[in-house]
Amino acid sequence: MSTTILCALGLSYAGMASLSLAMDRHHGQVWGRDAAPNVRRALQLAGTVLLALAIWPCVAGWSASVGVVAWLGFIGAGALLVALLLPYAPRLLLRSSLLAAVAALAGLVTFLR
Repeated sequence: MSTTILCALGLSYAGMASLSLAMDRHHGQVWGRDAAPNVRRALQLAGTVLLALAIWPCVAGWSASVGVVAWLGFIGAGALLVALLLPYAPRLLLRSSLLAAVAALAGLVTFLR
C-alpha cells in the first residue's frame, strides 16, 4: 500500500513539475531564460507521460473505480507541492522532481510482478 502511494505521488509530483517548467515564466525562474520550443514540447510530453503513468499504481493498488479517484487526488497533491515549492526554491523543485521521477519509475517495477 505504501509503495502504491509513494509511487503515484512521486509520478504526479514529477509530472506537474515538468508541466510547470514547460511554461516560460517558471522555466525562467530555474534557468534564467525562456524555454526553447523543442524543450517546451519535451517537458510537456514528459509531464503528460508521468501523469498518465501515475494511474497505473493507483489502479493496481486499488480497484479501477477507487484508483481513478485516488489518481485525481494524487494529481492535486502533486500540483499543490509544486505550487508551494516553486516560488521559494525553484532549483530545489527541479532536483526533487528528478529524484521523485527516478524513484517512482523504479517503484513501478514492483507492479510488473
